[in-house]
Amino acid sequence: MQLDDATTILGRADFFTVCNAEQRRLLAFASERKKFRPNLVIYQAGDVPEGAHVLVSGTVATYQDGDDSNPFVVNTSGALLGAMSLVVARPRPVTVKAIDNVETLLVPRSAFLKLASTTPDLAVRVADRIRDELVGYLGEIEQVLPRIGASKG
Repeated sequence: MQLDDATTILGRADFFTVCNAEQRRLLAFASERKKFRPNLVIYQAGDVPEGAHVLVSGTVATYQDGDDSNPFVVNTSGALLGAMSLVVARPRPVTVKAIDNVETLLVPRSAFLKLASTTPDLAVRVADRIRDELVGYLGEIEQVLPRIGASKG
Protein backbone atom coordinates (compact mmCIF):
# COMPACT_ATOMS: atom_id res chain seq x y z
CA MET A 1 0.00 0.00 0.00
CA GLN A 2 1.39 3.36 -0.99
CA LEU A 3 1.81 6.13 1.59
CA ASP A 4 -0.77 8.30 -0.16
CA ASP A 5 -3.27 5.42 -0.14
CA ALA A 6 -2.75 4.89 3.59
CA THR A 7 -3.15 8.63 4.21
CA THR A 8 -6.42 8.61 2.27
CA ILE A 9 -7.67 5.63 4.28
CA LEU A 10 -6.91 7.43 7.54
CA GLY A 11 -8.78 10.44 6.16
CA ARG A 12 -11.89 8.25 5.78
CA ALA A 13 -11.77 7.22 9.45
CA ASP A 14 -13.94 9.64 11.41
CA PHE A 15 -11.69 9.44 14.48
CA PHE A 16 -8.72 10.81 12.57
CA THR A 17 -10.49 14.08 11.81
CA VAL A 18 -8.70 15.20 15.00
CA CYS A 19 -5.50 15.08 12.92
CA ASN A 20 -4.49 17.46 10.19
CA ALA A 21 -3.30 16.16 6.81
CA GLU A 22 0.39 16.10 7.81
CA GLN A 23 -0.39 14.24 11.06
CA ARG A 24 -2.40 11.64 9.12
CA ARG A 25 0.53 11.29 6.73
CA LEU A 26 2.93 10.66 9.63
CA LEU A 27 0.57 8.04 11.08
CA ALA A 28 0.18 6.45 7.65
CA PHE A 29 3.96 6.12 7.41
CA ALA A 30 4.04 4.26 10.75
CA SER A 31 1.02 2.08 9.94
CA GLU A 32 1.02 -1.45 8.61
CA ARG A 33 -1.30 -3.11 6.13
CA LYS A 34 -2.82 -6.35 7.45
CA LYS A 35 -4.78 -9.01 5.58
CA PHE A 36 -7.07 -11.56 7.20
CA ARG A 37 -8.76 -14.55 5.58
CA PRO A 38 -12.35 -15.46 6.49
CA ASN A 39 -12.80 -16.63 10.10
CA LEU A 40 -9.39 -15.37 11.25
CA VAL A 41 -9.40 -13.49 14.54
CA ILE A 42 -8.08 -9.93 14.27
CA TYR A 43 -7.94 -9.70 18.04
CA GLN A 44 -9.40 -11.77 20.85
CA ALA A 45 -11.22 -10.50 23.94
CA GLY A 46 -8.55 -10.18 26.61
CA ASP A 47 -5.81 -9.30 24.11
CA VAL A 48 -3.93 -6.02 24.37
CA PRO A 49 -3.68 -4.90 20.74
CA GLU A 50 -0.69 -2.90 19.48
CA GLY A 51 -3.03 -0.20 18.20
CA ALA A 52 -6.25 0.28 16.29
CA HIS A 53 -7.27 -1.13 12.92
CA VAL A 54 -8.85 0.98 10.19
CA LEU A 55 -11.04 -1.20 7.98
CA VAL A 56 -9.93 -0.88 4.36
CA SER A 57 -12.13 -3.58 2.87
CA GLY A 58 -14.16 -6.59 3.89
CA THR A 59 -16.52 -7.38 6.73
CA VAL A 60 -15.74 -8.02 10.38
CA ALA A 61 -17.88 -9.15 13.28
CA THR A 62 -17.39 -8.26 16.93
CA TYR A 63 -18.44 -10.66 19.66
CA GLN A 64 -18.74 -9.96 23.35
CA ASP A 65 -18.04 -12.43 26.15
CA GLY A 66 -17.37 -15.30 23.76
CA ASP A 67 -21.00 -15.21 22.56
CA ASP A 68 -20.94 -15.38 18.78
CA SER A 69 -24.73 -15.68 18.44
CA ASN A 70 -25.34 -11.93 18.17
CA PRO A 71 -22.38 -10.26 16.47
CA PHE A 72 -22.08 -6.60 15.61
CA VAL A 73 -21.09 -6.51 11.93
CA VAL A 74 -18.91 -3.77 10.42
CA ASN A 75 -18.24 -3.38 6.70
CA THR A 76 -17.73 0.36 6.28
CA SER A 77 -14.41 1.35 4.78
CA GLY A 78 -12.75 3.73 7.23
CA ALA A 79 -14.37 2.22 10.33
CA LEU A 80 -11.97 2.29 13.26
CA LEU A 81 -11.75 -0.94 15.25
CA GLY A 82 -10.55 -0.51 18.82
CA ALA A 83 -10.09 3.26 18.96
CA MET A 84 -9.22 3.18 22.65
CA SER A 85 -6.26 0.95 21.77
CA LEU A 86 -4.61 4.08 20.39
CA VAL A 87 -4.33 5.62 23.84
CA VAL A 88 -4.43 2.81 26.42
CA ALA A 89 -2.81 -0.61 26.61
CA ARG A 90 -5.74 -2.49 28.11
CA PRO A 91 -7.29 -5.85 27.28
CA ARG A 92 -10.08 -5.53 24.73
CA PRO A 93 -13.59 -6.52 25.84
CA VAL A 94 -14.58 -7.98 22.46
CA THR A 95 -13.32 -10.40 19.86
CA VAL A 96 -13.07 -9.10 16.28
CA LYS A 97 -13.09 -11.69 13.51
CA ALA A 98 -12.95 -11.49 9.72
CA ILE A 99 -16.17 -12.63 8.04
CA ASP A 100 -14.70 -12.56 4.55
CA ASN A 101 -11.36 -11.39 3.16
CA VAL A 102 -10.47 -8.33 5.21
CA GLU A 103 -7.78 -5.72 4.83
CA THR A 104 -6.98 -3.25 7.60
CA LEU A 105 -4.45 -0.57 8.31
CA LEU A 106 -2.99 -1.04 11.79
CA VAL A 107 -2.14 2.29 13.41
CA PRO A 108 0.34 1.55 16.21
CA ARG A 109 -0.42 3.01 19.62
CA SER A 110 3.27 3.92 20.00
CA ALA A 111 3.18 6.10 16.87
CA PHE A 112 -0.10 7.72 17.83
CA LEU A 113 1.07 8.50 21.38
CA LYS A 114 4.41 9.84 20.13
CA LEU A 115 2.60 12.17 17.73
CA ALA A 116 0.16 13.29 20.44
CA SER A 117 2.98 13.88 22.94
CA THR A 118 4.88 16.09 20.51
CA THR A 119 1.77 17.94 19.38
CA PRO A 120 -0.10 19.31 22.42
CA ASP A 121 -3.02 20.67 20.39
CA LEU A 122 -3.58 17.18 18.93
CA ALA A 123 -3.54 15.68 22.43
CA VAL A 124 -6.24 18.18 23.47
CA ARG A 125 -8.37 17.35 20.42
CA VAL A 126 -8.03 13.61 21.14
CA ALA A 127 -9.00 14.09 24.79
CA ASP A 128 -11.98 16.23 23.75
CA ARG A 129 -13.05 13.65 21.18
CA ILE A 130 -12.89 10.78 23.68
CA ARG A 131 -14.72 12.82 26.32
CA ASP A 132 -17.50 13.75 23.86
CA GLU A 133 -17.92 10.12 22.81
CA LEU A 134 -18.11 8.94 26.44
CA VAL A 135 -20.67 11.62 27.30
CA GLY A 136 -22.69 10.52 24.27
CA TYR A 137 -22.56 6.87 25.33
CA LEU A 138 -23.64 7.75 28.86
CA GLY A 139 -26.54 9.79 27.49
CA GLU A 140 -27.69 6.85 25.38
CA ILE A 141 -27.47 4.52 28.37
CA GLU A 142 -29.55 6.90 30.50
CA GLN A 143 -32.27 6.88 27.83
CA VAL A 144 -32.42 3.07 27.82
CA LEU A 145 -32.42 2.56 31.59
CA PRO A 146 -36.16 3.27 32.09
CA ARG A 147 -37.09 0.84 29.31
CA ILE A 148 -35.14 -2.02 30.90
CA GLY A 149 -36.37 -1.28 34.41
CA ALA A 150 -33.00 -0.30 35.79
CA SER A 151 -32.76 2.44 38.37
CA LYS A 152 -30.11 5.10 38.62
CA GLY A 153 -27.81 4.43 41.51
